[in-house]
Amino acid sequence: MRYIVAAVLAASLVAPLASGSAQTLEGAIDMHAHAAPDGTPRKVDALELARVAKAAGMRAIVIKNHYEPTASLAYIVRKAVPGIEVFGGISLDLTVGGVNPAAVEWMTKVEGGYGKLVWLPTFDSESQVKLTGDKRPFAPVTRDGKILPEVLAVMDIAAKHDLVLEMGHSAPQESLLIIPEAKRRGVKYVVVTHAMASPGGSMTLDQMREAAKLGAMLELVHSPITEEQLRKEAEAIRAIGAASFVISSDLGQPPNPLHTDGLLQIYKGLMAQGISAADIDLMSRKNPARLLGLQP
Repeated sequence: MRYIVAAVLAASLVAPLASGSAQTLEGAIDMHAHAAPDGTPRKVDALELARVAKAAGMRAIVIKNHYEPTASLAYIVRKAVPGIEVFGGISLDLTVGGVNPAAVEWMTKVEGGYGKLVWLPTFDSESQVKLTGDKRPFAPVTRDGKILPEVLAVMDIAAKHDLVLEMGHSAPQESLLIIPEAKRRGVKYVVVTHAMASPGGSMTLDQMREAAKLGAMLELVHSPITEEQLRKEAEAIRAIGAASFVISSDLGQPPNPLHTDGLLQIYKGLMAQGISAADIDLMSRKNPARLLGLQP
């Protein structure tokens, strides 16, 4: 089976290296992992992903789907693959009614309480639809420079249930409007989703610095993993501080590496750009653990 081959590969990558090293996945957390079942082809299914991640020594994964909530999937995967923490969430795209407070509230009731993340609209975000020039409906989060009431309602639910509020594919200027209001309303953790590689518009260094000052975390992901991109990410980490970053894979696409392999590529790539092992540990283990309410 696919997961057996992948598990052997993952184990071979970590076995000779020290536990907790920046060159292993021991204790690592992936806050952004795509897996089947999905309406889009995926490299592995959620059970296979959990087995691979567990074999590699990872502590936790968060299953992401753009169009379906994944809290119930996380519950099932935990039962089938004990020994690794599995979480889910909800992406507020058109298939769940867009920015739909009722859908978020219901997710918090799913058995287990493993639905921990709320992503503002991703592929159906206004920013992405307009950037790509698509002529189709979208799910807005602001209008005329003001946050929409339904977004404010979602913030209140996130604050009440201690959910992580992710910016999805919002435009940078939208995120910088939303972040301080979310914090004002009591949302403990806000994350700028793939801050430097967003289809809705990536943030500049100044915008990331401002987001961090406002209290948001900044997510770095695998794609695109070029030397130039890694150099820019390393510069951002040095300028803003590793305490404001999380490293996720955002993998699961068939042509791309397996999540475990991709995460190791990020760690090693950033280290080659001068980022310390201690900072990799902070961004890949300690910061994500804090977001998910796990003990560091």
